[in-house]
Amino acid sequence: MPFTSPYGEITIPKVNLLTYLFPPGDTPSTKPLWIDSKDTSIALSPAQLLSWVKRLSFGLERANLKRSDVVMIYTPNHIFVPVAYLGIVGAGYIFSGANPAYTLPEMVHQIKNTEPKFILAHPTVVKTAVAAAAQAGIPKSRIFQFSDLDNPPIEGVRDWRHLIGSPSEGDKYSWPTLTAEESMNTVATINYSSGTTGLPKGVCVSHHNLIANIEQTIFMRFLDKPFNRRNLPPERWVGFLPLYHAYGQLYTIIMAAKLQIPVYVMKQFVYEDFLKVIQNHKITHLQVAPPILVMLTKRPETAAYDLSSVTDILCGAAPLSKELQNNVSKRFNVQINQGWGMTEVTCGAIHVPGGVHDESGSVGQLDPNTECKLLDDDGKEVALGKPGEMYIRGPQVCLRYWRNVAATKESISSDKWLRTGDVAICDERGYFWIVDRKKELIKVNALQVAPAELEAVLLENENISDAAVVGITLQSEEWPRAYVAIQDAAKGAITPAQIQEWIKPRVAKHKWLVGGVTFVDEVPKLASGKIQRKVIREWSKADAKILEKEIKSRF
Repeated sequence: MPFTSPYGEITIPKVNLLTYLFPPGDTPSTKPLWIDSKDTSIALSPAQLLSWVKRLSFGLERANLKRSDVVMIYTPNHIFVPVAYLGIVGAGYIFSGANPAYTLPEMVHQIKNTEPKFILAHPTVVKTAVAAAAQAGIPKSRIFQFSDLDNPPIEGVRDWRHLIGSPSEGDKYSWPTLTAEESMNTVATINYSSGTTGLPKGVCVSHHNLIANIEQTIFMRFLDKPFNRRNLPPERWVGFLPLYHAYGQLYTIIMAAKLQIPVYVMKQFVYEDFLKVIQNHKITHLQVAPPILVMLTKRPETAAYDLSSVTDILCGAAPLSKELQNNVSKRFNVQINQGWGMTEVTCGAIHVPGGVHDESGSVGQLDPNTECKLLDDDGKEVALGKPGEMYIRGPQVCLRYWRNVAATKESISSDKWLRTGDVAICDERGYFWIVDRKKELIKVNALQVAPAELEAVLLENENISDAAVVGITLQSEEWPRAYVAIQDAAKGAITPAQIQEWIKPRVAKHKWLVGGVTFVDEVPKLASGKIQRKVIREWSKADAKILEKEIKSRF
């Protein structure tokens, strides 16, 4: 039988996302909620945000967009990204975000895939947007500059304020109501999943998916106290997670609006600026990926700042070892709870409940309304404590992949089970631990080696700032190989061979780094914090060819 949430089911509204956030009869607050982290005079209250949202929605409707039309944003974070997100989604159109670091070919791919009616591009990336749109057959007239300033034209591209309605036109605008069925089937966002093979795939998330995941996340976060947004202890967040990504969208945009929590939005992540924001604005709660915790423990700048306002941290998006979790928790006297999610479950599906102090490295228990199956390689459910690939079912599971029937059939069954590709174990209390990605497991003499486990061990070495492990095949045998970033102070003082020897007493023999250690400037990662294993596998393949030649030359 599938695992079910120990918390049963909660009621989830089936309405337009804007109706959920701004219910009829409620008067939006005039207190600043989205605040520029460097210039706090640049801010939006819920009332101001709603005014801008309605002006944008009016402008898009005036442009004769249809329900299934896509509007893309291509920008770093700023306080008007929530306006674009909610204005596009609330009007019944589809929001799609593009990574501002995307190169021209990456942008061409996403534009061709989504065929947006409009592209809102930050001035810093307008030239790339224009070039990519031209290759994809999108006219320049559909591109608008998009930032928190009123920008003069660049290459003939006007500011987005030329697209939207006037304040009076916005005041008269009413967003469409959605029936329960429409809420469940109307695509709100297309976020792109990193996936494990091929090009990124657009994940179609509905209004109901978003609302369900917010309700589930709120329930788990505040499980230890009766939830009422009007009696919550005051919180302050820092919005550094990218807003083209599901993790940032769920917290910085939707949950901040629902819970009325002020967020100090960072336009770009600079570690010392991040520390300054926490200190200067007394940030109370952080949403992070594991690399941030690594920085907190290993970067010398950390000691110069007062981070005592932080009471708790949520860590997700990538595997986190219990050693790193507990080290940061004890050092900063802060509660750290893990969660598990992926773009295909809107954002999250498993959380350590609020108020639970967990030191085991668990990602937690199933959210309400959520089921899970753990299957072995033969498709059979595994016993408690045994590893199996996770299949998730719940109201947060996406509708489908955008224009990709084959990928949808491969990942989502007819009865709505999502194949996650993550391998997990579950105990008798319903707590889950992620072993690794199914396709990332390394087999050494038929024994499985989880890269995440070796990466966690390597990060315990004081000379190592970051690490990634993949398999390398030499003479038809697979071995673990590590790509390691070294602390500046240790460069030249430690060798790859010394790291190979250092790890031996810490892991079983089949986990030794027989495949070697290579020093790199940095481990490539997505903005979400996930290691780009596809990139590192290509490194490994190239290294294998060189090593094979060396082996042959010895004989």
